[in-house]
Amino acid sequence: MKLLLVEDDAMLGEATADGLRQDGHVVDWVHDGESACTALRVGDYDGVLLDLGLPHAGGFAVLRWMRARGMTTMVIVVTARDLIADRIKGLDAGADDYLIKPFDLDELSARLRAVQRRANARHQDQVHLGDIAIDLTLRQVRRAGAPVDLTAREFALLEVLAQVPGRIVPRATLEERLYGFADEVSSNTVEVFIHHLRRKLGEQRIVNVRGQGYRIETG
Repeated sequence: MKLLLVEDDAMLGEATADGLRQDGHVVDWVHDGESACTALRVGDYDGVLLDLGLPHAGGFAVLRWMRARGMTTMVIVVTARDLIADRIKGLDAGADDYLIKPFDLDELSARLRAVQRRANARHQDQVHLGDIAIDLTLRQVRRAGAPVDLTAREFALLEVLAQVPGRIVPRATLEERLYGFADEVSSNTVEVFIHHLRRKLGEQRIVNVRGQGYRIETG
């Protein structure tokens, strides 16, 4: 998943971002509410991890701003505020979950998976493309019944393509989903990952539509 982490504590933010990246996620980290709103205007995220006590617009304000604009991106509030009233306020404002600091990174990852399962239940968490089976929640891929070992970024690219099978996904969209705004992206990054995916899933599985982007075949 591509996540926006909104946390003003430098030590906690760095540790959380590093842990999530090791778990295979792409993470953009901002330190205040105003920067969070800016990132959400220009970026496409699967989820937001939102602290409440933020400078330049608090977490509740960011959450209300998101929902007022129709943003359905999943939000997990991550805060030291443990009062029941705050939890109720956060959930009523549109949060999908509420996690109290200090927390274990394994629990945070489990909550992300749980929220994603609920979201996928409304859509589709299993994608079948010929002999390729993709579990978007468990992040597992099988080809003709045999497991396929993908790196985190290979799966991230495959996930974007598999969510719109048969449709062209622009290269810029793939780059944006593969990397955070602080990452340096080389000119042939997408091509390298496409090459690896073709080698593992079949040369004809992913098609390059010249000048437009890439498409994953449905059959």
